Amino acid sequence: MIVLGVILLIIGFVTGISILWTIGVILVVIGLVLWLLGAVGHAVGGRKHYY
Repeated sequence: MIVLGVILLIIGFVTGISILWTIGVILVVIGLVLWLLGAVGHAVGGRKHYY
């Protein structure tokens, strides 16, 4: 999810499409939150690790 967000950020920045930039930021933030929850040991979506 983080990688997809970064790709959308880059595409949105290069092409000037603001909706891609916004979606990219949202995906990066959600990906980081899920990664942090998985890293501290909380189950995310019923899984111990978020892959």
